[in-house]
Amino acid sequence: MTDTHSDRRITHDALHVASDGGYVMRQFDFAPLYRQTVGFDRLFNLLDQGGPYDSASSYPPYNIERVSENAYRVTLAVAGFALEDLVIETKENTLIVKGLKDQLSQTEGRELLHQGIAARAFERRFQLADHVVVTAASLFNGLLHIDLVRELPETQKPRRIEIGVKDTERAVEHFKAA
Repeated sequence: MTDTHSDRRITHDALHVASDGGYVMRQFDFAPLYRQTVGFDRLFNLLDQGGPYDSASSYPPYNIERVSENAYRVTLAVAGFALEDLVIETKENTLIVKGLKDQLSQTEGRELLHQGIAARAFERRFQLADHVVVTAASLFNGLLHIDLVRELPETQKPRRIEIGVKDTERAVEHFKAA
């Protein structure tokens, strides 16, 4: 099915979410990527459930990177926050990062003609996979780095089973003797 809008054709398909001024916005299916991620298999669910985009839900901006097979790094842009303004905690497989700012005390005694620098408090939550733990956190040049590692218990780690070879000559001799 197609619509004509200002001499532009918009094609509707199963992934169509909305259109604005003739431009089609799409929702992507991350299901094929679920099988290829280790540790953040629920990350794509959070992206799918992102809902409407607004500045409150996107603040502060962040990156999630895979450092190695079982190591990850979450980096948040927290310019303007001092070390004592930041709180990192984990609870029930959820990483919670909070930035505590008192907006009134920052503008007290000043007349701002334009405020374009975000200086508001925030709380950002990340769903962690099983056995993912926070190993370190550092603040450098306005970037908060949180290092994570997936530590599987020994009982869940794959182990190699040696395959024994039976001595067929001895088995044949034993069979003949019987």
